[in-house]
Formats: sequence, structure tokens, C-alpha cells
Amino acid sequence: MTQVLVCSALIVTLSVGIRHGFGLWLQPITQAQGWTRETFAFAIAVQNLAWGVIGIFAGILADRYGAMRVIMAGSVLYALGLVGMGLAATGWQFTVATGLLIGGAQAGTTYAVVYGVIGRNVPAHKRTWAMGVAAAAGSFGQFLMVPTEGWLISRFGWQEALFMLAAACLIMIPLARGLREHKGAPPAGQAEQTVMQAVKEAIRYPSFQLLTAGYFVCGFQVVFIGIHLPSYLKDAGMEPGVASFALALIGLFNVFGTYLAGWLGQTRSKKHILAFIYLARAAAISVFLLVPLTPTSVYVFSATMGLLWLSTVPVTNASVAQIFGVKYLSMLSGFVFFSHQLGSFMGVWLGGVLYDRTGSYDMVWYISIALGVFAAAVNLPVREAPIERGAQPAAA
Repeated sequence: MTQVLVCSALIVTLSVGIRHGFGLWLQPITQAQGWTRETFAFAIAVQNLAWGVIGIFAGILADRYGAMRVIMAGSVLYALGLVGMGLAATGWQFTVATGLLIGGAQAGTTYAVVYGVIGRNVPAHKRTWAMGVAAAAGSFGQFLMVPTEGWLISRFGWQEALFMLAAACLIMIPLARGLREHKGAPPAGQAEQTVMQAVKEAIRYPSFQLLTAGYFVCGFQVVFIGIHLPSYLKDAGMEPGVASFALALIGLFNVFGTYLAGWLGQTRSKKHILAFIYLARAAAISVFLLVPLTPTSVYVFSATMGLLWLSTVPVTNASVAQIFGVKYLSMLSGFVFFSHQLGSFMGVWLGGVLYDRTGSYDMVWYISIALGVFAAAVNLPVREAPIERGAQPAAA
């Protein structure tokens, strides 16, 4: 179990940590290439959508053949995407590299695939905690990588910084060997269930639908803030260092937030934890918009959002495991995460579109508040008990 946790944490640290710094490239790239913010935002939006779509199939492959091969392929794809991101000369080339290649890479190196390994190798009574540890590693990656990426950009230039990160992605290849799984007998009660039966069972189950709807909101909020907050602050006249430190604070406090959420999920109702997180996000954004914008208010907001940032991840995935079991956990987590990425697509893309059309991010902030209240409400009716299965119908 220790090896699985350590390797999973390091992989997520790199994969998630790198992507959290992409907002630092928005202005350097658009200014160097003469592109609008919508061009950059659309590529990131495609990345999140590709991550979600490909994540379903990456989960299926990981459940069937093991996570090791999927993560190795994803790390190579990540490196190629970062190189392409630095070499792209046109908007469509940038979208292919940043959107499709990196999106596919993230699908194979982040939570859905890693959580499947954790779910199958960690005892049920420690599962939510272990998922919290992995999510905390991703948060630490943000704390570690965002200022590192900011330093690389200022020291070497935005293109060279991307090439250095591409080389760092290849470290995930040897780490993936620590997640090699030895397939044993299928879990009790799941031996007769096929992939299609598992998919149909989940998408027809009301609690799965509610968890999926809530996760849409999570994606919308965090990706909008992660990508557009640096530009929002620079537009307000703040130094670039404020944005870098703000994103780093989100990552630092998210280490504690995700670990705490995973720990609480062991003994507390997961749906109540999720409802609190979404409602607290809406409140934090509201206060941030109401108070005068200063470096202090930015740092307080970042620390608060950091506690709530990825704390939904271990609780949501543990809920899926608790309801449906772990046999197809990577795949089912991929379906839920697809909704998260639809929200990410809308958050980052609307941020660019509405800014270009109105000259302000205000409308997207208001949408984020309303969605937070919605997500809190839809999580409350979730039924957390394991699903009751009768005799499985014969496969078609």
C-alpha cells in the first residue's frame, strides 16, 4: 500500500502541478503571437474537454490492463504536448498541442487512473483517506510547480520553460512501474457484471447523476479561477508576483483541504461534506468581489479557496467507490470526471469570451457563485449506501 501511495502521489504532483501553472503563459503567449485571450482560453477549454472524453477510455484501459501502461503512455504524450505548445505558430496548432495532446496526457496520468489503483489496493476503511493523500499531492504539486514555472518563464523565457517541463514529465515513466498490478479474482458480487452493465447501472442511478452534476460545477469554478485569475489581477494593476503567489497559496492550502476532506470522509457523510464545500466556495467568491481588491484580499481569498479547491475530488471518487464498488472504479471515475471537464471547458472558455466581449470577468464570477449554490443543493439527496444488485442480466 505504501508504494502505491508514494508513486501515485508523485505522479499526481507532476501531472496536476504542471497544468495548474498554465495561466502564467496566457499573457506571454498571446502577446508574443498576437492572439486574443479567447484563442488561448479555447485551447485550454479543449484540453479540459479532451481530458474528460479520453479519461473514460483511459479508465477502461486501466481497469482492464492496469494503470502502469496507461500512465507511461500519458507521460510521453504530455512531453510531446508541451513541446508542441512551445513550437505552435498558429492558433489551431496551439489547440492541437495544448488541447488534444496535453488533454489526452492528463487523462492517463491523473485522478481517474490513479484512484482506480488506490481503490483496488487500499482497504475500504482507509480508501477515502488514501484518495485524500493523492489529491493533497496534486495540491502540493501546484504549490511547488506554479512558482517554479513562474521562475522558469522569467529566467529562461516562456518557450524554454515549456521544453524543460516536457523533460520533467518523463519522470513519470519509472514512477508508473510502482503501480504495477497483479490481477486476482474479481471482487465478490461483481464477477458477472460486464463493462456495459456497469455503465448502464451507473448512468441510470439518481445519486450518480447528482454527483456528476455537482462535479460539473467544481470544474467550472477551479479552472476559471486557475486560468483567468492572473490576468484578472494584472488588469487591476497588480504585479505578476501577486498572481504567482496567489496560485501557490491555493496549492499550499489545498494540501490541507484535500487531506482534511479525505480524513473527514472516513467518518462523516460525504454528501454533507460536498454540499459544504460548494456553498463555502460561493460565499468566498462573493466576499472577494465585495471587499476592496488588494494583495491582502487576494491572498486571503486564495488561502480560503485553496482549502476548498480539490477537496471535492477524494470525497466524490470515494462516494462512487462506496456506491458501486472498485471493479470499474477508474472507468466510473472517468465518467464523473467527464462532467467536471465539461464544466472546466465552460469556465475557461466563457472567461475568455465574456472578457473579450465585455472587457470584464464580472459575469463569470456571478455565474460561479450561482453554480456553487446549485451544486450544494444537488449533493444533499445523494444516497451513499452501496447499490443493491440482483441477478445480473445476461450480456447481449
